[in-house]
Amino acid sequence: MTTKGGHASDPIESNVEAILKELGENPTRDGLLKTPQRVAKAMRFFAKGYHQDPAEILTGALFDVDYDEMVLVKDIDFYSLCEHHMVPFFGRVHVAYIPKGKVVGLSKIPRTVEIFARRLQVQERLTMDIAQTLESVLKPKGVGVVVEAKHLCMMMRGVEKQNSFAITSSLRGSFESDPKTRSEFIELIRHRKESFA
Repeated sequence: MTTKGGHASDPIESNVEAILKELGENPTRDGLLKTPQRVAKAMRFFAKGYHQDPAEILTGALFDVDYDEMVLVKDIDFYSLCEHHMVPFFGRVHVAYIPKGKVVGLSKIPRTVEIFARRLQVQERLTMDIAQTLESVLKPKGVGVVVEAKHLCMMMRGVEKQNSFAITSSLRGSFESDPKTRSEFIELIRHRKESFA
């Protein structure tokens, strides 16, 4: 939002305007005139996860089901912002759990991933946040989460390596204690989407 005098009254807009000036730009030129407003709107979208409760989303879709085999939702796309440089990192999340009397609506697992991704993050904490929340709400026999991501802070700056990506995992309950369950999980996430073509 901008006041009648043309100055930004929104704190994010004001700070973006100051950054543009500090970089040597002219915030009043045509191409940048609405940039502070656009950046403020985008940043609020990128960080909307702070205002959402993943436990509430999951709790609202729990069902009593007599099923005790692995449930896997894989290749969940995500986009997040690295908390160190506030540049994107993005990739895929694979989530599995073994129910103990309750299952959750399948769409709620990607929603949970989205909520945590839409916060300033590091990949390691993102992985643990997802696993910990599912374990806490579902109380399953086990939870497994694997995150694969590319980080623009490595690709655009620093070491500038374009083909590297990071993999993190959080294995809890039977996924940690039972080698057979862990192996089954890893084998299932290796199968790519093309197998459905």
